[in-house]
Amino acid sequence: MNQSDIQRSTATRGQGAGIVGAGHDHHGGPGPEVMAADTLQHNDVVSSDGKNLGKIKHIMLDVLNGRIAYAVLSNGGFLGIGDKLLAIPWGALTLNIDEKSFLLSATGAEVKASPGFDKEQWPVMGDLQWAVGVHDYYRTARYWERDTFPEDEALNRVHQGPLL
Repeated sequence: MNQSDIQRSTATRGQGAGIVGAGHDHHGGPGPEVMAADTLQHNDVVSSDGKNLGKIKHIMLDVLNGRIAYAVLSNGGFLGIGDKLLAIPWGALTLNIDEKSFLLSATGAEVKASPGFDKEQWPVMGDLQWAVGVHDYYRTARYWERDTFPEDEALNRVHQGPLL
């Protein structure tokens, strides 16, 4: 996968993760546009400079608004011990279906310096200040500020934060 694949993927996607890979245009079966969340858990995440950052541990849903909010990345530990968890905005990721991995639009150094949390002390992900900080850190549009179906006025809600 090269930078033009990533740019093409991010230019054509809605508010979710981009998709790249040879099988992207194949529409036989449930994926890759619609997939079971557990099939994406444990996928590797690779930085924009090619470093393996860890694996997707959880996929976090904004239940009230029906959107994927974050992927929780397990980074830096060994067999789950001493690892740092990172909330990665879903829009910062690109799924590579050929490699069964995600590409994160941040360098390995940026991820190492990123705000994280311990598996025993999760942040309140519905807190607006926390959510803004995470999206700003990864230079990603705030998912709750985008309309899912702009053509359907009944679904266009004024929304002040991730989980009101």
